[in-house]
Amino acid sequence: MSLFKYNKILITGGTGTFGNAFLIRTLQEEAEKIIVFSRDEKKQFDMFHEYGDKRIQYVIGDVRDPASVDRAMAGVDYVFHAAALKHVPSCEYNVMEAVKTNIIGTANVIDSAIRFSIKKVVVLSTDKAVYPCNAMGASKMLAEKVAVEKAREQSGTEIVLTRFGNLVMSRGSVIPLFVDQIKSGKDITVTDPDMTRFFMVVSDAIELVCYAFQYGKSGELFIYDACSYRLGDLVDALKRHFTAENTVVCRGARHGERMSEYLLTEEESHYAQKNGEIIKVDMSFNALRKPDGIPHFSSSSPERMLGIDNTYKIIKEIDKLYG
Repeated sequence: MSLFKYNKILITGGTGTFGNAFLIRTLQEEAEKIIVFSRDEKKQFDMFHEYGDKRIQYVIGDVRDPASVDRAMAGVDYVFHAAALKHVPSCEYNVMEAVKTNIIGTANVIDSAIRFSIKKVVVLSTDKAVYPCNAMGASKMLAEKVAVEKAREQSGTEIVLTRFGNLVMSRGSVIPLFVDQIKSGKDITVTDPDMTRFFMVVSDAIELVCYAFQYGKSGELFIYDACSYRLGDLVDALKRHFTAENTVVCRGARHGERMSEYLLTEEESHYAQKNGEIIKVDMSFNALRKPDGIPHFSSSSPERMLGIDNTYKIIKEIDKLYG
C-alpha cells in the first residue's frame, strides 16, 4: 500500500541524512509533491541536480522564522519535522541557538500546521531527550513536550512523535569519521571505548516514521527497539573490516556527552506497549498507567549489546550500501 500517493509532503530539515532518504521513499510511493525545507542553499542545489524530479520543490527557510514556515506549509497534506540542531558539543557552546531551533522551531512548525489544517505532523526526536544531561537533549526533550501539549490542546491536526538512536552514516556521526581516519592512515580518535550508543540504520528510521504516520494517533510516541554497541567494539570491528593497524587514541568525553543513552524512561514504560520492533507510548494525560509495562532500558543493557562479531557483520553490510 502506498502511504503518500497523491499527497503533498513537507519535510523540514529535508537536506539532512534522514530527509534525503525519506525523500526517496516518498518519490517511490508516488507523492504528488514534496517540499524540501531547509536553510542550506548548497545542499538544496546539490539535491536539485541529483534528483531532477519536478515533484520536488525546494524552499529556503528556517524553522525559527514563522513566516518562512507558513510559506512552505501552504497547500500541504502532511508534515515530517526533522529540522534540528543535533550535535551535542555545538549545542553546549551555543545553548540559545539550540533553544531557538529545537524548541521554538518545533512550536513554529506545529503552530503553522494547525493554522493550515494539516492532517498529520510527525515530529522526529532523539534518545538524548531521555533523562537529558546536555543542551541538545534538554532542548529536544522540551520539543517533545511542546508537541504533546499541542496535540492535547486541539484535535484538528494529529501530532505524533518518533524517537531515534544514533543514525549510522549520518553526517557528523562516528563511522564516517573513523573510516576516513583509517583510510587516511591517521590515529583513530575515540572519546571513551566503554561508551555505548544505540545502533540504527536509516532504513529502520524511515520504517519507524512510516509506521508512526500510518498507525499513530495524536499524542503518541513511537520508538524503534534498537540494539546497541560499545564504541571500542565498533573501532575493533572497523579495523578488522579494513585490515587496519591505525593507533587508537582516547581523548575523553566531550562537553555534554555521557557514557550511555536511553530510549525509554521508567515513567514512560508504564504507558508503553510493544508490537514487533516498535514500542508505542501513549503520552496523553488520559492514558492509564500499567504497572506491568515494558522495562525501561539504556544502550548499556547487556542484552542489547551487539559485541565485536555482530558489529563486524553490520559493518560489512553497511560497506556494501555506502562503499
